Amino acid sequence: MSSQVLLRDEIHDLDRHTAPPSLCFLRSLPATMSWQPAPESLRQLAACLKDSLSGFDKNAQKRAEIMLKQAKSSPDINNYLAYILSSAEPPEGVTFSQSEYHLVRSAAGIMLKNNLKSDFKTIPESSLQLIKLAIPITLQDKNAQIRNFAGNVATEIVQKGGLLGWPELLPQLIETFGNVSGQVSNEAQEGAMSAMTKICEDNTRMLTREVNGQRPLNYILPQLIAATKSPLTKVRIGALAAINVFTPRDSQAMNNSIDDLLQHLFTLANDESPDVRRQVCRSFVALVDRRPEKLIPHMGGLVDYTIRQQRSDDEDLACEAAEFWLTVGEHDDLWEHLRPYIEQIIPLLLEHMVYSGEDIAILGGQSDDEDEEDRAEDIKPAFAKKNLARALNGDGTMTPDSTKDGYNAVGGMEDDLEDGEIDDDEDDGDDSPDEKWTVRKCSAAALDVFARNFGAPVFEFILPYLEQNLKHADWPQREAAVLALGAVAEGCESAILPHLPMLVPYLISLLTDPEPVIRTIVCWTLGRYSGWAAALPEPEREQYFLPMMDGILQKMLDRNKKVQEAGASAFANVEERAGKALIPYAEPIVKQFVTCFQKYKDRNMYILYDCVQTLAEQVGPTLASPQIAKPLLDALLTRYSMLHDESREMFPLLECLSYVALAMDTAFAPYATPIFQRCVTIIHNNLEQSLASVTNTAIDAPDKDFLVTTLDLLSAIIQALSPEQATQLVNNSPQPLFELLSFCMEDPTDEVRQSAYALLGDCAKFLFPLLEPHLPKLLPFLVKQLDMDEVLDERIDSGFGVVNNACWSAGEISVRYGDGMKPFAPQLLTKFVEMMENPRVPRGLVENAATALGRLGQNNADIMAPQLASYAGMYLQAMEDVVTMDEKASAMKGFTAVVRQNPTAMEPVLLEYFNTIANYNMDLQNPLKQELHAAFQDILSVYKANIPTFDQFIGQLDATSQESLRARYTL
Repeated sequence: MSSQVLLRDEIHDLDRHTAPPSLCFLRSLPATMSWQPAPESLRQLAACLKDSLSGFDKNAQKRAEIMLKQAKSSPDINNYLAYILSSAEPPEGVTFSQSEYHLVRSAAGIMLKNNLKSDFKTIPESSLQLIKLAIPITLQDKNAQIRNFAGNVATEIVQKGGLLGWPELLPQLIETFGNVSGQVSNEAQEGAMSAMTKICEDNTRMLTREVNGQRPLNYILPQLIAATKSPLTKVRIGALAAINVFTPRDSQAMNNSIDDLLQHLFTLANDESPDVRRQVCRSFVALVDRRPEKLIPHMGGLVDYTIRQQRSDDEDLACEAAEFWLTVGEHDDLWEHLRPYIEQIIPLLLEHMVYSGEDIAILGGQSDDEDEEDRAEDIKPAFAKKNLARALNGDGTMTPDSTKDGYNAVGGMEDDLEDGEIDDDEDDGDDSPDEKWTVRKCSAAALDVFARNFGAPVFEFILPYLEQNLKHADWPQREAAVLALGAVAEGCESAILPHLPMLVPYLISLLTDPEPVIRTIVCWTLGRYSGWAAALPEPEREQYFLPMMDGILQKMLDRNKKVQEAGASAFANVEERAGKALIPYAEPIVKQFVTCFQKYKDRNMYILYDCVQTLAEQVGPTLASPQIAKPLLDALLTRYSMLHDESREMFPLLECLSYVALAMDTAFAPYATPIFQRCVTIIHNNLEQSLASVTNTAIDAPDKDFLVTTLDLLSAIIQALSPEQATQLVNNSPQPLFELLSFCMEDPTDEVRQSAYALLGDCAKFLFPLLEPHLPKLLPFLVKQLDMDEVLDERIDSGFGVVNNACWSAGEISVRYGDGMKPFAPQLLTKFVEMMENPRVPRGLVENAATALGRLGQNNADIMAPQLASYAGMYLQAMEDVVTMDEKASAMKGFTAVVRQNPTAMEPVLLEYFNTIANYNMDLQNPLKQELHAAFQDILSVYKANIPTFDQFIGQLDATSQESLRARYTL
């Protein structure tokens, strides 16, 4: 209690000049007096904080949230929050029970952390100093959850203000968790380590950078390693967790400490705490990637240790241990070292692929539930995908990413679900065993990897197991055997091939197994073998592929919703593997999908949308056939009309419609108008709500994913329709499209801007006459977006994606805007060159910047030519790996126009330029390539006329390039 009194005295002394709170219920003493919490304001704030976390009275909770939003504008709000968080007992005038007061302190900690996150730069320095006094006290609190909130606040301050903004924090934490004085309480040691762990997790890069000539990690890491000897279990766990943040990273500190760390890990390997051993397993997994050579001499011991831990009764520990097999198996330099031990490892994996007794009790005898409505909690949030985002390869065409990571994992066991699908991995205490990452799933994934590495020997190991268990009387044994068969499908393909004519019909027969769990896993396993069946010659394809495809389609309408989901997932896999082989069957497939739309409850709609869009990818224009398009679009639009504009199911539905529109091309026109208009309305309403939420704290900020998916669908529709059809849509838009687009181009969310610039580029490409009048307003936004400083500082992929799309749209505008681009050309050139010369910019973005630079040259060669010598070499190097296509041809044509204006600037790299010309793949059936050929011929003629020893000069090229140059051009 004395420390709390001390803290209050320090607060009193520190803030005597702080301005009083002035808004909402925060009423303080006159400005001439020292700061101290006003009792009535403190009481009201405490009451609001309590109500904000209470789920019993929703009205009170809403009122409290509104009042707390208003209170944020008070300059003293963070003083009050720090005061409450650090007060172990209710302050005078606050009459709550201990449990109620715990809620108040928790809410104060949450709000304080969020305020720091959003408003750090505007918080008065005096308040920050007060918070920095409060946090070390709070880290000693008796309540572990309160200590946790204090750690969250500490890491937020470091993240926003840097290490030098609170230089005493880390030494203080290290001294505390190290118990240097021998008199520190257990709570203080645990609180300090918990805070240190959070700081390491959230500020990793900051700790590895130089600060005043030193890297903080060089000092911190040895202290963390020493702390693994602490007598306090939570301190050992926290120290290992913090170390594991840095183990996968290449750093001088880790290189210096690696041998010491290994010795500590070997000592801790037999720690009495399973949580410590779990962190030890995690450390070994992290070392696999960073320092594999350190593990090779100990592989035998590591195998024995991992086997023991995987056999632990602690599920989390067993799962961490199983990750070791998976990680080593995926490491090129290590997996061979497991070869002597696979006779021990494979049986272990098979053993742990069987559902546990507890899981069996939950899963066994599942009922037919197809008519039951889904509970709201069964439908986890769906997030907007970015599959339609342009990849960083310079290609401006819409190229959806068709990779199904979930099917590369084992049995729907992917840890990272696809965006837009149901996320079942959140721990809400009610997860089914098949909805979380478990030792069973990890073991099956490891078996998959081992099969890919070792091939036939793995199948030889599991063949007796399959023979014994595929027809086992107990369903868990049957299920595990089917899972194992699916897991080795790709790695052991050649060994399994002779058995498939017998195995596949048997698997198809299991689709009618009375146990839903069996039908579920059979769907997945058959999907893994569908590529084999689809590639068979015609008679055999009818014998195996058609029954397989039909069987999985039938399971999409199973009586059990879990089996429906598995059938739909498996059929999406069939679509991926069969590809265009599905074209003859598109009509019956769509007919089944339409029936699914009529029967499915909300949850399974998400995977059904995935099936539809995957089919659209694979069969393309076939969907445009009237007998296919009408029933499919009717089903989609029926669902579309049922959903309100704020429904999260809109995300996968709008994305699905994007794929369908691209597949159908102009045949999508009859369905486009209501979809286009609703998308524009959704964008307009979202932007209005966003603006309103800024000025009125009672209005919630909208979900920006709605902007992402609607912008992407507008892009797809504009690409699919003819320019005349798309022009009519834009002209009849319920809101001015390009005005809305301008707001989206400035949205603070990366994903929104990324989609906005994709739409801008599509409008430039297909609707330029409509876009042109708006370009003087839009282009300054585009130029500003090409500033890379913030993106490089954050190193966030979505930021690179925004700049990538901005580059692409700049190129599309440049080749069409003529002299209109001249006011912006100098700035654009500077931005593109900065990207090309910065080694921190990803290669794909460098290529896109170079492509845009070249296209800018078509109408702005005179502006770009004077600086040509400074970027010509970088440009040629960047364009080397760009795929030869129309955009590259357009860029090379523009670059050659710049060279034509200043040919002498190319002297240092002229040979490389000639080599580029010689090796350019020229298809003279393409009009653009004809123009490029003429431009190359012209510039070669210029150089031939001005280089007296031209023949000798090109003689320096290799023989193939010389021959190509002479054959294609008149020299």
